[in-house]
Amino acid sequence: MSAYAYRIVNVFTQGRAVLSGNPLCVFERAQTLDAERMQALALQFNLSETTFILPSERASARVRIFTPGYEMPFAGHPTLGTAHVCRALGLGGDRLTLEMPAGIIPVRANG
Repeated sequence: MSAYAYRIVNVFTQGRAVLSGNPLCVFERAQTLDAERMQALALQFNLSETTFILPSERASARVRIFTPGYEMPFAGHPTLGTAHVCRALGLGGDRLTLEMPAGIIPVRANG
C-alpha cells in the first residue's frame, strides 16, 4: 500500500473560526499518481474538490483539480487553497504561478 502526503485546508474561513470555510484536500507531491488514481482519491475524500501538486517547468507548480466525478480546468477556491499549501512547501513566496489546464494562473498573498 502506498502512502501519500496530503493536507485538508479550509478556504474562505470566517475570521479564525475553526472548521469553517470550504474544505479542500491537497496532495503535496503527486507526480507518482496517474489521472485514474487522482480521480479515485477525489471520490474517496468526497469533498467539492481535491487538488494534486506536480512539478512544473513553466510555473511555481502544476496543479490538477478533481471533483468526485471529473477533472476541472480551473476553480477559485481550490486555486487559493493549493497556493497556500505551495507557499508552505516553499514552492513560492507571496507571488507564485500555478500551471493548470486553463493556463498559467498568477496568485498573490496578502497578509
